[in-house]
Amino acid sequence: MNKQELLKDYKKQDDKLCLAQVLDKIEISSKKDKIEYTDFLDMYQVALVENFLRKIQFQHFKLYGGYEEAERKILMIYPERYDTIMLQKNYDKILKVVRIQLPEEEKGKYSHRNYLGGIVKLGLKREKVGDILVGEEGADIVTVNDFAEVLETQLPSLTRFENASIQIEEIQNIRNLEIKVEEISIIVPSLRLDNIVSDLARTSRSKASEIISQERVFVNGQNETKNSKQVKCGDIITIRGKGRFVVKEFTGTTRSGRTVVLVEKYV
Repeated sequence: MNKQELLKDYKKQDDKLCLAQVLDKIEISSKKDKIEYTDFLDMYQVALVENFLRKIQFQHFKLYGGYEEAERKILMIYPERYDTIMLQKNYDKILKVVRIQLPEEEKGKYSHRNYLGGIVKLGLKREKVGDILVGEEGADIVTVNDFAEVLETQLPSLTRFENASIQIEEIQNIRNLEIKVEEISIIVPSLRLDNIVSDLARTSRSKASEIISQERVFVNGQNETKNSKQVKCGDIITIRGKGRFVVKEFTGTTRSGRTVVLVEKYV
């Protein structure tokens, strides 16, 4: 089956472009008998690509972002002769960690937004950067191998990092940094997704519906477009452009029957 036939059911041009690149990687990997990989995919693209590869019954791939819970991942296409061990041996050839170690007086000063903002300010390509794991000491930035030196060289030019120690580490040395969260309570008329998104994004319910229809909302890593989906305790909700949230507990109801929800927001 040719490329056009495989992509005919996809209406969005961006989706077609993404999946066409995936098919190109499969073809190149087969011809050269070596691993091919993409830039980092966001959560929407990860779900799109994974569903597509399952649909065409292609099995020789790995979506990986440096650790199993990563949100942003690269797609690795590997030859049929590869087993799991052979694939894992290539992780450190493909992915690296750029570690920012803050000086004592600046520890705990910066959030995820500050690190990502610095990368954007430098005009660097976002698709070359995976997750940014932030802790009190600094941050570990997951990136592809050929981009690690670019980050190491350019990040010190930012005032906020001019006194920081910046070095490249192997991907297996990524730190299990404690994620910063803050607890918030929201009060919703029901546990429908559009109600939850409305409060989390601090917008109207109609605007929340727009955000959902724009495929910017993910529940437990899967894109969700149904306003009526019922949110459960333990669900991880990601709203692109707004943040990531964990539904921790339903703490009670108001006199009017609205539900009080305790949420942890990643900061």
